[in-house]
This record gives sequence, C-alpha cells and structure tokens, in this order.
Amino acid sequence: MMVRQLALVWFFTAALSPAAFAQTVGTEVQRDINQESRIEQGLKSGQLSTGEAAKLEHGESRIDRMEKNAMKDGNLSPQEADRIQRTQNAESNRINQLEHNDVTGNPNSVSSQRMQTDVQRNINQQSRIEQGVQNGSLTNKEVGNLERGQARIDRAEARAGANGHVSAGEQTRIQNKENKQSQKIFREKHNRKNQYLSQ
Repeated sequence: MMVRQLALVWFFTAALSPAAFAQTVGTEVQRDINQESRIEQGLKSGQLSTGEAAKLEHGESRIDRMEKNAMKDGNLSPQEADRIQRTQNAESNRINQLEHNDVTGNPNSVSSQRMQTDVQRNINQQSRIEQGVQNGSLTNKEVGNLERGQARIDRAEARAGANGHVSAGEQTRIQNKENKQSQKIFREKHNRKNQYLSQ
C-alpha cells in the first residue's frame, strides 16, 4: 500500500511540475510585460520623457539578463525567482518615481513617438514569449535564450535615448534587432521542443 501511495505522489508531482514551472516563469515574463506597459503609458501621457524611458529600459535590460542567467540551466529556483522579484519591485518603484517627478515629456515629439513604438514592440515580443510559456511551446532554456535577446534590445533602447533623443538611424538599428528577435521567437516556438515533454 505504501509503495502505491508513493507512486501516486510521484506521478502527481511529475504531472504538476510543468504547470508549476509555467506559473513561475510565466509570472516573471508577465511582470516584464506589465513594466514595459507602464513605461509606454508614461511616454504616451507625457509623465515620462524619452531620457527617463531610456533609464528605465536600462533597468529592464538588467532584469532580462537576470532571467536569462537564472533559466540557462533549465531551472528557476525559488532563490532566483525571489532575487528577480526584488529587482522587479525596485524597477517598479523607479517607474513610479520617474512618472511623478517634475520632468515631463512631449508624447507628440518624434523622439517620444520612436521610443513609444520600440517599447510597444517589447511588449509584443514579451507577450509572445509568455504565450509560449503558457502553452508549453517554449522550454525554460529557450525562454532564457529569448530573454537574452530582449536584454540586448532594451540596452540598445537605453543607449539610443540616453541623451533624451532617439534618431531615425538609432530606431532603424533597434528595429533590426527586434526583427531578428521576432524571428528567433518564432523558431523557438516551432522547433518541436516542448516544455512538458522536456521535464
């Protein structure tokens, strides 16, 4: 009887672990989407200037790198998730501070429009990653690889807007990186690897 109970416990633990993974990693990626959405809303409302959004994109790049490093071994430990959550919380506070300081942006300026477009693309890419986590088409290692790409894009946006202005040439370079990332997301989601089968 005891052997049967242990076998049932093992079966249910094994069956639930992919869902538990999806919840944890999905939560992290969803938080990325939420933070990027707040940056975009701040740009659109004029609460954030282009330069402030660039500073925040630097912070988002750091978070994406942390996620990449945490998931490169195929696992997201509770300690790693906790560290990422603390950094996400600090970034959330920073977004709030910059949205409510004395600096304002012009949402109709060409530079702000360019940054808004780039941040919206970040939201779209992160949403596609999150969908892959939820439906199992992305493994944890693939999510880590994709977060590395997101970190590169965020860094490029941070550099471009550091002086408070995003030029047409800078935006073209960012869009090229985003296009490559989009293709990579597609390949990773359709390469026949499956999160639930890789557990």
